[in-house]
Amino acid sequence: MIKKISFFGLLSLLWVACESKVPEQKIVQMEESVPETKIFQGVGLLGDSLFTEVDSASQSGQTNKLMEAEKLYGEESSLENLIWIGRREAYLGRYDLAIRTFSKAAKQFPDSFEPLRHRGHRFISTREFDRAILDFVKAAELMENLPLQIEADGMPNKLNIPLSNGQFNVWYHLGLAYYLKNDWEKALEAYKKCLEVSDNDDLIVATLDWYYMTLVKMGKTKEAQSLIKAVNANMTIVENDAYFKRILMYKGQLKPESLIDVDAASEDQKLQYVTQGYGLGNYYLSIGDTAKAKSIFENVLSSGYWSAFGYIAAEMELAGLKK
Repeated sequence: MIKKISFFGLLSLLWVACESKVPEQKIVQMEESVPETKIFQGVGLLGDSLFTEVDSASQSGQTNKLMEAEKLYGEESSLENLIWIGRREAYLGRYDLAIRTFSKAAKQFPDSFEPLRHRGHRFISTREFDRAILDFVKAAELMENLPLQIEADGMPNKLNIPLSNGQFNVWYHLGLAYYLKNDWEKALEAYKKCLEVSDNDDLIVATLDWYYMTLVKMGKTKEAQSLIKAVNANMTIVENDAYFKRILMYKGQLKPESLIDVDAASEDQKLQYVTQGYGLGNYYLSIGDTAKAKSIFENVLSSGYWSAFGYIAAEMELAGLKK
């Protein structure tokens, strides 16, 4: 039986590095000079240490939601309630705790794909791509022939309508893990599967963007352009506006510079800036303007938003340029 993680125990963990070992994970000791409000999470693709900065004031809302998730799990130890504890931990930037929670869920509910879908996502956050791939491949096996399962949003969109499904998230993140490893063939296969379960315009443009970039990486430019022909300004986009704009840029309907015409210092626009920035940098890279691409990737990293996919992809590109 999985023991309930007490909220009060978590609060103390938010102020010190987690001492509990995640199975098979390397524990990296922090230097004494690192403030206790910074908690080590992993190592970036450029060799930088990744830390979660604890700010009890700004995180009070998410902390309260985690407390509520723990309370619900205490009342009913269901898979859904346990998953929400892990998701809430992740929203606080405690990917170490989230991975531990999802590992418990995977052990208690071995026939369910959801714990692996969420743990794989957070392995991407901590740059453990091989472990993420193992989780997503296993999740794909477990979810085979299941009907699409709508996935509730932890951070609801402006319409408060969940748009993604569990199957989409498995294939989407599997494709991303392969992409970040430069395994274009396998990324392409994952995105083909992902497109099959993309059942609304938001999911379609998110999938097509990474699908398109993968084809371009493979030198299949004509096929890439053909892929996005159906994308048009009349599509109903609720939350994936960044991917939508990137595709319109690929089609020549938006000027490249317009993609990052946002306030990068604003927290609610930082993710959009990072997402758009990677797309723009990759665009310049694809047309041979390496200097401009490198400059944009470095600007993305200066945001400090290291858990964003655009940030990780920018790291990947810069690491490749260094070689």
